[in-house]
Amino acid sequence: MQYYFCGAFEKQALKNFRILAFTHKTIDIREIGRFHIEDGQLEKRLLPLKKKSGISELLYLSTCNRVELMMVSHEKPSPAWLHDFFKHFNPAWTKKEIHFAEEKVKIYEGEDAVKHLLYVASSIDSLVVGEREIITQVRKAYEVCSQLNLSGDFIRLLVKTTIETAKKIYSDTQIAQRPVSVVSLAYRKLQEAGVKKNSRLLFIGAGETNTSIAQYLKKENWSSVHVFNRSLENAEKLAEQFKGKAHSLENLKKHKIGFDVLISCTASAETIVDNKLFSTLIAGEKGKKIIVDLAIPADVDAAVAALKNVDYIGIESLKTIARENLEHRQKELERCKEIIDSALTAFKKTMREREVEIAMKTLPGLLKEIRENATEKVFSKEVEKLDPKSKEVLKKILDYMEGKYISVPMKITKNILVKDE
Repeated sequence: MQYYFCGAFEKQALKNFRILAFTHKTIDIREIGRFHIEDGQLEKRLLPLKKKSGISELLYLSTCNRVELMMVSHEKPSPAWLHDFFKHFNPAWTKKEIHFAEEKVKIYEGEDAVKHLLYVASSIDSLVVGEREIITQVRKAYEVCSQLNLSGDFIRLLVKTTIETAKKIYSDTQIAQRPVSVVSLAYRKLQEAGVKKNSRLLFIGAGETNTSIAQYLKKENWSSVHVFNRSLENAEKLAEQFKGKAHSLENLKKHKIGFDVLISCTASAETIVDNKLFSTLIAGEKGKKIIVDLAIPADVDAAVAALKNVDYIGIESLKTIARENLEHRQKELERCKEIIDSALTAFKKTMREREVEIAMKTLPGLLKEIRENATEKVFSKEVEKLDPKSKEVLKKILDYMEGKYISVPMKITKNILVKDE
């Protein structure tokens, strides 16, 4: 007779935890957009991916400088598995596009994967070290994947540890001193570009990023502000901050009154501003136009960004400032790494405790099964020969043993806590 403890699953979960990462450190930022999935497509894309790739838990994280797919899977990320995974990730991809993903992906496994996520959420691996937005992005990514039943108990515990660790780093170190973000860096570049007074401002998108940069832009004296967004309600909220005008995104091609500064950040998988639309928007004007494009993938076509009369500020152009930011925070990195190492150790302990907790839950059922097997099968003939009084005594003995028996859980606990020490 064999007994299986579901606690073993938790141990395997850490061993089988993997991250497939595409970040600003390994590929051109504009290329990261290839791996972005629009919010409305997450369920349609990720549920089949999880099922077809043999994944038990999945977390999808997409920001302006990274896309990471975190998963628990018994499948080893072999070349064949990766090929099938990316084929299912985007069924519309050609062989060339699948090959690009296979070639550029950075794979983390086991404890290294946990440590990587801790670095990501603590902004140490970010384009802008010290920016706090990433912790919110990790939390939201988990909430979405949890609602879609993509993630499970392991990722739940991991994200909890991750967020707690990131908060500790932000509060106990100076990594976020003089806090900056991609948005604040973009605003700095915008100022350097020489925005004139009474300039005309055009927003494309009214999401979190554009709403954040609006907080900086409210200081400026704009002659007119127009906001275009898929949701007119959100466009109105953003436009109201400037006493500007809100429009539906589908009416953007009818906007022919010109602009001085265009700021775009949408979740569109396709280019928004191509040469044709740009020509419409500038309404025949010849002066310099400033474009801030913080979308991944980019909202503005590369051909427009390269025009002589365009001063283009994209994610890639922020790297120089980001490097300076890193140098300023270098001294704090060692302290951050110590906190992360401690968090990793604590997480491994949490997983061992979780194994014990789950294993203990199986104990009543196991004891009952042993009892029934003994009385109804192994010693059934002997029990039948007992008189009623003897049967009653036997029942009391078994009840006592079932209630007091502790050697099994003690053995389980010892095996779990001693292993991996």
